[in-house]
Amino acid sequence: MAVAAALLTTPLVPVADAQAAAVRCPRPAPPAPGPTPAAAPSPDPVQRAVGGPRLATSGLVVPAGVPKPPKVAATSWLVADLDTGDVLGGCGPHEYATPASVQKLLLAATMLPRLDPSDVVTITAGDLDIEPGSSAVGLVAGGRYRVETLWLGLLLRSGNEVANALARLGGGADGMAGGVRAMNEQAKRLGAYQTHAATPSGLDGPGQFTSAYDLALITRACFDDARFRRYVATREATVPAQPRQRAKGFTIDNDNQLLYHYPGALGGKTGYTDLARHTYVGIAERNGRRLVVTLLGADVIDKRGWQQGAALLDWGFELPSAASVGVLVSPGAATGSAPPAAVPPQALPGGASGAETSQAATLAGRLRSASLIGLAIGMTLLAGGLVGRRRGRHRTAATRTGRR
Repeated sequence: MAVAAALLTTPLVPVADAQAAAVRCPRPAPPAPGPTPAAAPSPDPVQRAVGGPRLATSGLVVPAGVPKPPKVAATSWLVADLDTGDVLGGCGPHEYATPASVQKLLLAATMLPRLDPSDVVTITAGDLDIEPGSSAVGLVAGGRYRVETLWLGLLLRSGNEVANALARLGGGADGMAGGVRAMNEQAKRLGAYQTHAATPSGLDGPGQFTSAYDLALITRACFDDARFRRYVATREATVPAQPRQRAKGFTIDNDNQLLYHYPGALGGKTGYTDLARHTYVGIAERNGRRLVVTLLGADVIDKRGWQQGAALLDWGFELPSAASVGVLVSPGAATGSAPPAAVPPQALPGGASGAETSQAATLAGRLRSASLIGLAIGMTLLAGGLVGRRRGRHRTAATRTGRR
């Protein structure tokens, strides 16, 4: 009976057939197929509903009555208000995708609080062990650099050797492996349950995924740090000479073209691998309103990644401030693991409200009714089984008494 009581009081997760009702996202004609995407984890209904049940779709989700979003060649994207956390719209916001270098934002969200920017650190040969031809700043083994210089190298030039060094420096006794582990712990703390890092740089690794929604959560956490806001908006920085290694100093500039071509741009991050295709995060401000856009799996057909992001930012700034299809959950409000399946989406941090809550409650009520019927049948069968077992025991006891 205690089990039955627990089942009766456990909230059920409303599961809507979002895939069947998915609205196709506006996209230009795709180019020739690229590399076969890595096998993604099985979708989890609870994780897909983080931020509100309307976000649990592989298709387009936008507020009613707003202009259509522009066509972008990304497999998934999201636009959100960086300050209020309101999600203005998205395409497959919780779909798994490969991050490429936008994963460096998770590294920043994890390591910025751990590392003193004024410390001078030494680059090791292991830090320089990166994929040949991948993005690098040009640091040298044995060179000594301020941590602040490393951050600028990471965010301006997407240096993979810098990512290795920062993960190692912040990873404690386990070095870079400890840094990657800390990144995954931070993702859980932020509520980015669909994000898993295998490398600190975003270079492709086994089981490495994120989502457009998770990227917005991570970016919002980064922007809470004043140092990050300054680094990511920097257009040019100097990497000092290393006389002992006979390495000259040089200047690096910011890869994010949004800074140069979009009024109000505050920063962002580019990414690319053959597997991930183009990935992008951009942040801009207009009339006191800060928006973030995240794109995954984009191809360059008629617009580069940052241009696709700019088009979606333009669309977002046209929407009224009350427009919303969900929310970005607050960091620290969740535990270090994904919410249990017994927690309904509206109970998640920053979960649904209003009409969405009402719809979820209706679905939950229907599921609860079905569960109660199933529970009654199960309890009946269980009771019948117990009675049968007791009768069998009485017969056995009587037989044993007669033999004595």
